[in-house]
Amino acid sequence: MTNWLRVFKFPSVERGTYDRLECTAKHQIYPLIGEKIVGDVTPADIKSVLNHWMNEGYAYTTVKKVYNLLTDYFRYLTQQELIPKNPMLAAPMIKKANFLASQGKENLPTFETVTTFTPEEIAKFKSEAFRTWRNGQRIYQQTAAYILMLNTGLRTGEALGLLNSDIDLERRVIHLQRGVKEVARRDGQETTSGREIKVGKLKTASSKRDIPLNQAAVDAILDLRAERYFGEDSPLIPDEHGSYTRPVNFRKRFYRILEAAGIQRKGLHTTRHTFASTLVNGVRQPDGTIKALSPRQVADLLGHATSEITELYYVRKDTSRLAGITAGFEL
Repeated sequence: MTNWLRVFKFPSVERGTYDRLECTAKHQIYPLIGEKIVGDVTPADIKSVLNHWMNEGYAYTTVKKVYNLLTDYFRYLTQQELIPKNPMLAAPMIKKANFLASQGKENLPTFETVTTFTPEEIAKFKSEAFRTWRNGQRIYQQTAAYILMLNTGLRTGEALGLLNSDIDLERRVIHLQRGVKEVARRDGQETTSGREIKVGKLKTASSKRDIPLNQAAVDAILDLRAERYFGEDSPLIPDEHGSYTRPVNFRKRFYRILEAAGIQRKGLHTTRHTFASTLVNGVRQPDGTIKALSPRQVADLLGHATSEITELYYVRKDTSRLAGITAGFEL
């Protein structure tokens, strides 16, 4: 499998994707069936691997990655006639509802699993993020970057990949052109110790986009430049040397603020979910009306190819607005 990954996967997928495939093989597959000859692997062996990680409490998506990698590998072996029969055909992935039930978890609708920040949590986060020492120096660095993400829906890699020259404050727009990823450091195909930053293309073709800036986003950009500015061709969110900030350090700082503010730990992608949910669900105006954007408009802001992705995976629906909505529709 290692040889197959290096020959067929390494040249054809993004470095971050390859790192995840290699990690799945090393940590979830090899420890359980790594010593078996491929021709001797049975459907029962495959199911034992999937069941093992399910019983260990691993997330459905993690176990599905194991299943997908095994499916690709054994399909290749069968197509090349290196094995007579594909064991994956008799070892289907367990249904998500049954998987979660076996772990004592409820199979909630997708929109209910979307994590967002409440207005109260945002207020707590801001209060902690901009707290200062007695001498007036801020306790945390680059905290305005998280507010920028809350008001633009930027992915972490997109935010960290921004150069000052990508931002047009006069027209109040960001021209998104690149992203930052943290990948395993390699000597050729062999991993070496440590990780490194890779600056490259965005996640998808639709990710390359112009993002309008509201006043909160403009203020966040000005705050970041006041804190550290190394020139127009330098990152908006630089490290102390003017280089790109490592995503791992950026995340750790975010988690420290959440913990200090007494907010349940959530991933940085929660800022993107909160942005999308707020725009789709809408904000109540002083006259009682709801100001909202269509899912298609929000999809364009997020860089999604379809609005279905936005609605299904990024918006936590506000069902409280349905109260009394059927009045006058009696049948």
